[in-house]
Amino acid sequence: MDGTGPVVVFANFLSDLAVDLEESGALAQWAEQAPRKAWLLRPGDVLVTPVPVSEAFLRYVGGLTRVPADEVTVVEVPSAAGGSPSVGAVPMGQALREAGLTERLRTLADGSGGALLPTALDASAVTLARDLGITVRPFPTVEAAAAALEVTRRLNTKAGFREVAAELGVRLPDGRVCRRGEVHETVRALLRTYDRVVVKPDRSAGGHGLRFVSRGDPTWTEHALEPVGGPDGTWVVEECVDVAESVSVQLEVSPAGTRPLYSGVMRTSRGAYTGYASPLPPASRHVSEELERWGRALGGHLARCGYAGPLGLDAMVTTDGTLLAGESNVRRTATTTVQAMVDRLGALSGRPPRAWSVGKGRARRRFGFQEAVDRLTGHGLAFDPARGEGVVLYADAPPDGHSWRYAVIGEYGDGVAEQEARLAAALEFPEVRDSHARVLPRRASGPSESSW
Repeated sequence: MDGTGPVVVFANFLSDLAVDLEESGALAQWAEQAPRKAWLLRPGDVLVTPVPVSEAFLRYVGGLTRVPADEVTVVEVPSAAGGSPSVGAVPMGQALREAGLTERLRTLADGSGGALLPTALDASAVTLARDLGITVRPFPTVEAAAAALEVTRRLNTKAGFREVAAELGVRLPDGRVCRRGEVHETVRALLRTYDRVVVKPDRSAGGHGLRFVSRGDPTWTEHALEPVGGPDGTWVVEECVDVAESVSVQLEVSPAGTRPLYSGVMRTSRGAYTGYASPLPPASRHVSEELERWGRALGGHLARCGYAGPLGLDAMVTTDGTLLAGESNVRRTATTTVQAMVDRLGALSGRPPRAWSVGKGRARRRFGFQEAVDRLTGHGLAFDPARGEGVVLYADAPPDGHSWRYAVIGEYGDGVAEQEARLAAALEFPEVRDSHARVLPRRASGPSESSW
């Protein structure tokens, strides 16, 4: 990262940008991924996290990034994310102030040239940067970041995205935006045309809160929306298309233009994100080109509204080969930090970025972090800096000791898939076969996995 002062990596998963704060259970589960932000740290930087980061994980990251653990600082922020869903979560900037940590962080941030790097650009992050006397990366001033809050919030909703995408000529599934009390009638209306529809909370991430309804479904009522979205929330009802692949492109928006960074295939289960593989295969060049064209158009709109920073565009390739846009993610997502890690490890090993995948598997028994690393080493799978490939445990030990997040880096996509199949034996994951008959570790399929 550029800059003269320390970067405060603000892992504010506890934010209302992707879902309502009332969804505290989902937010608490997503916050478990905060330790992965350690891959962004340089000497002198600070990681502000809502969950603990183990010393073993910090040493592991430092061994691969060549940044000793004692040259970075981790500040853990107590939060209300694990509380009662009826109470809701507290934005992490607010939780930090309530815990009396602002002054300590101000000292660590050293306002001369420092910057805040939030996961989500929300009002809480802007207020924190102002309190610390530093900027919000990549904006030149705190005021510039504050001016981008409105468009950032709008484009992280399904309704806001659909409106802007239609204006830009981006192809979308047929759908309607409605209020909570209108959802049932909207579903009935669309089911007159389509066999199935999907009902989406306006503000959701990673498939959280999606409902799928078939024509003639006797169990469907508007009460099936509870408890997501609030009593007066906005919802989107869309035709449920036959999807061959879920794809995405990640871009960087700046005043100089919008630059595509990478693209790939999302692994999903009933609309929920479960993993990712990059890059898109050569046979998908036409998909990649159209995705990038749409992403540049969306990035141009954001830039005109004062936004700068990461932009993700998710889309679906239907079984007849049509590309349809799904949503935009105007924030850092589950793959942006991984790509930064892949780039960084590639630079250190002298090998350019290549193919990679991320996923999550559930081990049959509990492992500690070091035992999991040792098992990778014993199976010849641990990331090798000399070769620039292998498996990385990129998100610390899971709280339950079973649900391990991993990244696989390799020269080619087939090589990555082969390593991923061997990973099932190394970490004792149950095995399943995907649609291409490769043996892959079984992944979580619940709706609370996130694309953050």
